[in-house]
Amino acid sequence: MTGRTVVLGVARLEAAHLSALVGQFAELVDGSTPADEDPAIARLVPTPYPDDDAAAREFRSLTESDLLTRRRADAEIVLLSLTEAAGIPDDPEDPAMLEQVEIRLEPDTVRAWLRTLAAVRLVMAERLEITEAEDHDPGDPRFGIYDWLGYRLDGLVASFDEG
Repeated sequence: MTGRTVVLGVARLEAAHLSALVGQFAELVDGSTPADEDPAIARLVPTPYPDDDAAAREFRSLTESDLLTRRRADAEIVLLSLTEAAGIPDDPEDPAMLEQVEIRLEPDTVRAWLRTLAAVRLVMAERLEITEAEDHDPGDPRFGIYDWLGYRLDGLVASFDEG
């Protein structure tokens, strides 16, 4: 993907929610919890040796820190690009909360967004125990967030590929 600049339109409130979600993700991947203690972290650092525990542990010991550091760096890029858009007024009745803002994303930033949104969805899928499409509970608002991230991810892929 060579890519091009993408202009993402979001409501200020949406940007604030996304910023909070990506901030939580950045904290999760800070490296303080090893993959063998958190299934969501394990999902972010998959092993090529699912049937060999010893080889999987060795592989993780060599790659986990670097993979999580890169995921955190991507999350920081996303957070930085959301800074201005995510500023919401103190008054919840202020119509500026629903104001549409544009976020300009250069190709490298789009790539960080793609990797981060996909990773956040992986974490959510693990936390929500989604392994099949049928595992979706439309009555649970957390699944709405999961779907919304998928919508944003799909839109970014489509707009990035159009160039």
